[in-house]
Amino acid sequence: MNRYFYLLLCFSSLFSSSAQIHEVGVFLGGSNYIGDVGNTTYISPDKLAFGILYKWNRSTRHAYRFSYTQSTLTANDFDSNEGARNQRGYRFDNTVREVAAGIEFNFFDFNLHLSEKQITPYVYSGLSYFGYNDLYIINGDTFKESKAHSFAIPMTLGVKTNITPNFVLGAEISARYTFTDNVDGSFPNSNSLSQYRFGNLNNNDWYVFTGMTLTYTFGNKPCFCPY
Repeated sequence: MNRYFYLLLCFSSLFSSSAQIHEVGVFLGGSNYIGDVGNTTYISPDKLAFGILYKWNRSTRHAYRFSYTQSTLTANDFDSNEGARNQRGYRFDNTVREVAAGIEFNFFDFNLHLSEKQITPYVYSGLSYFGYNDLYIINGDTFKESKAHSFAIPMTLGVKTNITPNFVLGAEISARYTFTDNVDGSFPNSNSLSQYRFGNLNNNDWYVFTGMTLTYTFGNKPCFCPY
């Protein structure tokens, strides 16, 4: 009787825990902005970006991912290859603080219960909520009107590998499509400042995080029964 109970306990532990293991770690890299000010290069990190992240691996192919990331976004028209922007000469600096949640999907099985070397590309998306300064620009000078918040959709492509049994190293590029057009001060929200709006008013702003992740894995291991 005790043997059958032990077998049942082993199998229940296997199915309840083998697909669930946690990761907690850090992100370190750079950020760049894409919009109505500065250059138009999509991936050009020029400011430090850092954050923390947590993953709940529900299977070898997908995980729920939560993160906090912070960076300064900056742009200068003099860095652009477009003559009109060079002549205009606008610039801005803005700080973004973002929380995000979504699902990370592995292209190949990535079993964190195994000790041998594994590698897989992955994609991640979900929803971000970030804070920033609501800006406006007058005669080339940038002013802060108020604090603001908005949503963004993260679109991430990366590759990761387990460098030890408990540490996973990743490299990723993650673009954020925001629901605002005023990260750069080109579309101030206040109607009293509407005369200072400029650029393509039909396109929202983007920002990009490019860098490395390092996570520590923990959680219940499967039960390997001798029977």
